[in-house]
Amino acid sequence: MIHAFIIMQTTMGGDPDILTDFIAPEGTNINGSFFTFTGMRVLLTQETPPPTFHVLKASRAEFPALDGQSVSYAVLEFPTGSVNPPHVHPRASELLFVVQGSLQVGFVDTNNKLFTQSLQTGDLFIFPKGLVHFQFNSDSKNYAFAISAFGSASAGLVSLPNTLFNTTIDDNVLALSFKTDVATIQTLKKAFPP
Repeated sequence: MIHAFIIMQTTMGGDPDILTDFIAPEGTNINGSFFTFTGMRVLLTQETPPPTFHVLKASRAEFPALDGQSVSYAVLEFPTGSVNPPHVHPRASELLFVVQGSLQVGFVDTNNKLFTQSLQTGDLFIFPKGLVHFQFNSDSKNYAFAISAFGSASAGLVSLPNTLFNTTIDDNVLALSFKTDVATIQTLKKAFPP
């Protein structure tokens, strides 16, 4: 008699639950400064918006006090006509708040359905964890400014254009995948220098 056994394993990605109030690197002087991030102050002294899309982050890498807290933050600055290209955050959902201007946003679910929305100042939009999404300032006259909150201290970022065209994935594999020729792939790669 043959017995079949099914082994089921669940894999989860995200921040671990911690058994203490907070996590601090060994040897860190713990006082109020440890729990304070001053990296966003530059936004208050900036006289003009950046010329290209710009992100200022407060994640575990920049702000170690976030370790184990399951939260991080990013400020997104969109000059006219700029885009935050299609990307994925593998370890967190993203809650976007439009502070100034307007944005065209969207994500694609696992059934390849595109969900889009035009956002105005004061609107919030959720991008589910691990799904491809984007933001675009289609306004030809006005800058846009948004804040994103993430459900992880280290949400991760996989930029699709950079990942596909600035790595060593074989040109033939990309050409077959995109149903084009190698010359087109090589032209696309020129826009993403190492």
